[in-house]
Amino acid sequence: MTSGHTDGQGLKGRVKRNGLIFIILFVGLGLTLLRFTGGIGAVTNLSDRNPWGFWMAFDLLCGIAVSAGGFAVASAYYIFGFKRFHVYVRAALTTAFLGYFFEVIALLYEVGQPWRLVYPFFLSQGTTSVLFLVGLCVALYLAVLFGELLPALFERLGRKKARATAVRLAAPLAVIGAVIAVIHQSSLGSLYLIVPSKMHPLWYSRFMPLFFLLSSLFAGLSMVVVEGGLAHKFMRGCADDRHVRDADRAVPACGKGACLFMFGYFIVKCMELVASDNVGHLYTGYGAWFLLELAGGVALPAFMYFAGVRKGRTNLIQGAAIITVLGVILNRFNVSLVAFNYNLPAAERYFPSWMEITISVFLVTLLVIAYRSICSQMPILRTHENYEKEIQ
Repeated sequence: MTSGHTDGQGLKGRVKRNGLIFIILFVGLGLTLLRFTGGIGAVTNLSDRNPWGFWMAFDLLCGIAVSAGGFAVASAYYIFGFKRFHVYVRAALTTAFLGYFFEVIALLYEVGQPWRLVYPFFLSQGTTSVLFLVGLCVALYLAVLFGELLPALFERLGRKKARATAVRLAAPLAVIGAVIAVIHQSSLGSLYLIVPSKMHPLWYSRFMPLFFLLSSLFAGLSMVVVEGGLAHKFMRGCADDRHVRDADRAVPACGKGACLFMFGYFIVKCMELVASDNVGHLYTGYGAWFLLELAGGVALPAFMYFAGVRKGRTNLIQGAAIITVLGVILNRFNVSLVAFNYNLPAAERYFPSWMEITISVFLVTLLVIAYRSICSQMPILRTHENYEKEIQ
């Protein structure tokens, strides 16, 4: 009786999830049609004064930050030799690849004239523009990520020689990917260096490229932990027992790395705050919001990571990972929306339309569907039976 009742609940849960996904896809496709037939103004509250909005904050800044787990884990495994990260490499690279791929798709929505997206590369090489550097790095890193995932693809196709070649290229590609990712993550912070008069002093800093890089590292490692927990809970059929066991053992390693980067970020952030003589701003409303971001999104999960690793509590580390990801998302929204154009009257400030938010939810849903499909068809969360001996 209990088993039948449980199966019935599981079936109802799947029906509800599938129904929700169908509604999101249906509405998202309708808004997509409206966007590309009626123009960008038909679905957004953007203007000449506020040309960057929710899509820039969520799709680009947040999406790229949480996708940093790909280069962080690949670097730890291939470059620094931390073998415990092996269990996370393919899953992290898959998430990063899909994150960057769907960021390119999102850019088609965000750019007023999407057919001009390739112009900087072929018609007007704006080599002095930070945006050109960002676009170039996205294109190059997407190609590198595809190369790093080729071993899993060739295992699925049964191409042993091609797979052997791809495995030999994995380490060099990891080095190239790390260089590109470091430039790319820091260059996103550089985008805001030219607007000191538009951004609140508590968030504006000449060290923004460094802050964006450090925060992307602990965001990426945290996202790997979050993603692993969700995958093992909702996609257990795609993972073998060995992967689940090794992933549980690797969680503390991710926690250690994230904790170190977070303490470094927190110390540098506080030092820069004092050096820039912005402490007085902490007594304002913006100051309270800044402290919430720094204390709640960085200091709190850093201590949770520390305690979780010391006491061997996986659940505490996973909780810290969730808070960290949310904290980095809050930071990116603060930089690009809350603290940006802060001196404008409230009536002239930008606020996203429901259609902007819905389209982003639509794209995230497509990403999750793609991730689930890839993991079900390729050895991402499991070890291919022909190559189990290679995994020590």
